Amino acid sequence: MFLAVSIVCDDYFLPSLEIISECLGLSQDVAGATFMAAGSSAPELVTAFLGAFVTKGDIGVSTILGSAIYNLLGISAACGLFSSVVSRLSCWPLFRDCLAYTISAAAVLAMIADNRIYWYESASLLLIYGCYILVLCFDIKINQYLMKKFSPCCTCFTKAMEENAEQQPLVGWRDESGPLIRQQSRTDSGIFQDELDYSQLSTSLHGLDEISEDHPNVFTMPEADMKRILWVLSLPIITLLYLTIPDCRRQFWRNWFMVTFLISAAWISAITYVLVWMVTIAGETLGIPESVMGLTLLAAGTSVPDTVASVLVARKGNGDMAMSNIVGSNVFDMLCLGIPWFIKTAFITTSGPIEVSSSGLTYTAISLICSVGFIFLAVHLNGWKIDKKLGTICLVLYLVFTVLSILYELGIIGNNPTRVCGN
Repeated sequence: MFLAVSIVCDDYFLPSLEIISECLGLSQDVAGATFMAAGSSAPELVTAFLGAFVTKGDIGVSTILGSAIYNLLGISAACGLFSSVVSRLSCWPLFRDCLAYTISAAAVLAMIADNRIYWYESASLLLIYGCYILVLCFDIKINQYLMKKFSPCCTCFTKAMEENAEQQPLVGWRDESGPLIRQQSRTDSGIFQDELDYSQLSTSLHGLDEISEDHPNVFTMPEADMKRILWVLSLPIITLLYLTIPDCRRQFWRNWFMVTFLISAAWISAITYVLVWMVTIAGETLGIPESVMGLTLLAAGTSVPDTVASVLVARKGNGDMAMSNIVGSNVFDMLCLGIPWFIKTAFITTSGPIEVSSSGLTYTAISLICSVGFIFLAVHLNGWKIDKKLGTICLVLYLVFTVLSILYELGIIGNNPTRVCGN
């Protein structure tokens, strides 16, 4: 299942995202925070609907909030450790996404504090996400204003961006306007770039400046021996995906990129469901406590698409897109909770609120706030770049948070009853 997610992301999901970004003129960080985050977070959306309408429990809340630490620290560690390219980061996108995530998480935690969800509370979650999208639409204008206003405080960041601009200019940045000020959009919204400067993605996800018909077929056998063995083992998966998803990298299917995006997101959800199912069975067989499974294997399992997608783009040097996907997917996860809650409270059970569990709320709130603060501080102290040093720091922080969480859930720290999977 890990291999299947990797193939879907690399061969279908990311190429479709590349064409969407090219057609809409999205900058790397905006594309990562919107389409990439929504597609890779499709499993969380399915989980939220299952929790609200099928199991009628708080599975959606526990899964999304429980995997928050892994999403921020675990995936950041994977991007740093598994990427051979040092990726520069921009200050504004990371600050914007971290602030939006902090507000969204605080709103969710405040809502479930009384164990009840009302329709106006779930509607406020959708409103917060709508405001986040609105900020993304005027991203360039806001970025311009803030950089002009606070430029004296960002001298070290300016040098880092100048160094990065010499190596690989970011999408939508102009040399003559300075390293920190992006160009005005063609429609006076910040999300679109000028056509003259954005005829092609200058830093595409796969290094493809043009998508042509001579793109290698998925059935082309690799030359390296290890890759050839892996290709043979994954051939059933490759065949199934080839028959069900149009390959928008080929000229014939190029205009079907939205269909590719939607079907690949659906496949990601289905594969992740099976993956989490298998992990749960393994946990039940080994007698691992349910809370420990949720904080470790299940948290990582539901975030496999985010991990794979972020690592793949980080290895191409697109650091802003990787970080925006990491944090932006968490913001989208909050929307995941808002949609089923609003549908259920506003249209199905209008007589009363939804009952949810808020056990461990205090520790969850502290963990969320600390993880956001730590990732922002770690990136700042590391000189606004993703490298193996940042990956090691994030990995250590993730292990510390996980150990403390497990001790808390097992009752060693605090008083919590322990449940075993299947009971």
